[in-house]
Amino acid sequence: MLKATLLVSALYLAIVGLALIFFPLQFGVGAVPPDSPPELVALLRLLGGPFLGIAVLNWLARDLAPSAALRAILLANLVGFGAVAANDIWGVATGQSRELAKVFLVVHLAFAVAFAAALRRNAGARA
Repeated sequence: MLKATLLVSALYLAIVGLALIFFPLQFGVGAVPPDSPPELVALLRLLGGPFLGIAVLNWLARDLAPSAALRAILLANLVGFGAVAANDIWGVATGQSRELAKVFLVVHLAFAVAFAAALRRNAGARA
């Protein structure tokens, strides 16, 4: 289950990262105006880089044995996906997010729960 979680999250984060870099306006449809200033488009593209970095980290970690390094990777993913899921919940509950946020909420919450479960199973490896 851990390997699948890391693999699927790596693919998901890679897709998001590439979408932000190569298709920022289409990825942000409903939230980013089509006539956005170039500075906003550049910022969206900039944010794609860390997504790609975490995707590679998760991809490479998928075969790691329980260790302090794996625990750190799982915790970082839990914090990241948990924060994004909390933001999605807030946006959906207040009506301040785009309609697509309901789909992302389910995806991000599922990843947060999966990483929490993986972290719990690998709790023996202390950082």
